[in-house]
Amino acid sequence: MPAYIISDVTIRNEVAFQTYRSRAAASIERYGGRYLVRGGQVETLEGEWHPGPLIVVEFPDVERARRWYASAEYAAALDVRDAALSRHLILVDGIAP
Repeated sequence: MPAYIISDVTIRNEVAFQTYRSRAAASIERYGGRYLVRGGQVETLEGEWHPGPLIVVEFPDVERARRWYASAEYAAALDVRDAALSRHLILVDGIAP
């Protein structure tokens, strides 16, 4: 069953963000993930949530997403995360096709 990493991002430093983004993308691909949403316009239709850029990554399953998050490859991106951005990050189960 697929799993999704969803991130609501506030960019702090554009140069550091680009470094983070390229490192994260390489690690995501290595663990079988793929971007479904990578920024773009966000329109609030209901409620008071006004997120920044949203990122949605699909992984084949929850365990693969967890392995990616704990990986040495992703740790290289985390080295610049705090300079690059702040965020809310969640992992959610998908549904069977």
